[in-house]
Amino acid sequence: MSAKAIRILGIDPGLRRTGWGVIVSEGNTLKFAGCGTVTSNPSADLATRLCELHTGILGVIREFTPDEAAVENTFVNRNGAATLKLGQARGIALLAPASSGLRVAEYAPNLVKKSVVGTGHADKGQIRKMISILLPGADISGEDAADALAIAVTHAHHRIAHDLGRMVAS
Repeated sequence: MSAKAIRILGIDPGLRRTGWGVIVSEGNTLKFAGCGTVTSNPSADLATRLCELHTGILGVIREFTPDEAAVENTFVNRNGAATLKLGQARGIALLAPASSGLRVAEYAPNLVKKSVVGTGHADKGQIRKMISILLPGADISGEDAADALAIAVTHAHHRIAHDLGRMVAS
């Protein structure tokens, strides 16, 4: 009996650039479906920029019809205003797939790095290299897209445990 193919959208939220990556997970096999970046106009007001991100992510969802989505958790940095803006972009990254009827999982950055590279303190170059190994033939269009693919791969590896954790919590 073969496992059902699941199309997973990974999202790496950012106000300037939100990376996205779509993979197909079937049993232990992962296949690249697409990736890219949604950008916002840096000279526009915040509400317009968030709307641009929302529209862009919804476009990706319409084009690739994922079954599930995964978003990276926000880390807090020293600049409170930047953290708040990132949190707002992350809210859009959660809202767009949820409003499209997708279940959305969240993963800590260190778990994503550990799941893909084997260490929780990997750099972006290491992540991109491992994604190119895990998804041969993937046309990775930048670091944000590579990070989003890493989030999707993490979800593919952890989705069953994530579902069990949600059942235990409820």
